[in-house]
Amino acid sequence: MSSIAIIDYGMGNLHSIAKAVEHVAPEARVRVSAKSAEILAADRVVFPGVGGIGHTMQELERTGLGEVAREAAGDKPMLCICVGMQALFERSEENGGTACLGLVPGEVRRFPEGMSAADGSKLKVPHMGWNQVHQQPHPLWEGIAQDSRFYFVHSYYTVPAAQELSAATTDYGIGFCCALARENLFAVQFHPEKSQRAGLALLENFSRWDGSS
Repeated sequence: MSSIAIIDYGMGNLHSIAKAVEHVAPEARVRVSAKSAEILAADRVVFPGVGGIGHTMQELERTGLGEVAREAAGDKPMLCICVGMQALFERSEENGGTACLGLVPGEVRRFPEGMSAADGSKLKVPHMGWNQVHQQPHPLWEGIAQDSRFYFVHSYYTVPAAQELSAATTDYGIGFCCALARENLFAVQFHPEKSQRAGLALLENFSRWDGSS
């Protein structure tokens, strides 16, 4: 039986994520865990997050789970969600500038004020609700139609230093990277656990993914 650990550092929509993963992978052992040994023994790891990056980094430091996330990202299939994706980068503009885990070269920026949609209507920050995701080829998109809609809630977006890291883009006044892929690491800005059929398909693909591209 395969095992999937969801990192519990005190932040993240853990119950919803666990239930969604259990639904799509009933044969897997799914555990929400703050135990380093249990997380690192799992076959796959989910790194979730909600809220601000400053508090996220404080909790990762306080619990020691930042180092666990770094270690897991080295050799396990790993899915990072929302602030979990942002935490991978070198720094974020949030909270006056916050150092992150530094696993992915690049930074996290705030959406600019005064953005407009194609029809001229003003766009609000945070970016909240359903939006299209334009994919680049990757096993986690298997069976998901191009430009499927996923659910977003965020005021900051990621800017990878290398364009080839981008696995998908979304437009919200500006085009931004909403998914990245590097070897055994896959990260998304949207919430697959809130994204109905397309989100569940992505989680099911992750439950079978061996970490290759």
